[in-house]
This record gives sequence, structure tokens and C-alpha cells, in this order.
Amino acid sequence: MSEKAMRFYTGFITFSLIWWIVLFMILPIGVRVLENTDTGFAASAPENPMIGRKIIITTAITIPLFFIVKWLIDTNILGI
Repeated sequence: MSEKAMRFYTGFITFSLIWWIVLFMILPIGVRVLENTDTGFAASAPENPMIGRKIIITTAITIPLFFIVKWLIDTNILGI
């Protein structure tokens, strides 16, 4: 495999890890649960989870974070 291909895969994995970490930090923001739930529904289930909005926010936060991490790795500041 060429060095460029490995950089792509490494970048993809790095982006994915950052994206998932940020998503799990964003998920609880703005969650409201129903006061009265019907039988068979979890009492902790959110009323409106806003998943689409949270995915967009997660991606918008991840892109600059990825380039910062990529720069830190490429310049070998972290010694990685």
C-alpha cells in the first residue's frame, strides 16, 4: 500500500473517532422528556431528539477539530 493511501485511511479513522466522541457529547443537549408517558414507552425517552440537527452540529464541530489534530500529528508536536 502506498503512503498516501495509509494517510487517507488514518485520516478517515481519526475523523470517525472524533465525530463519534463529539456526537456523544452533543446528544444530551436540549433533551426534554415527556411528563406523561403511555404504557409501554420508556419514561426517559426524549420528546423530540433532534437527531438531524445534532448530526449537522457534530459534523460542523468535528471538521475544524480534525484539521487541528491532523496538523498536530503532521508537525509531530505531540511526538506521535
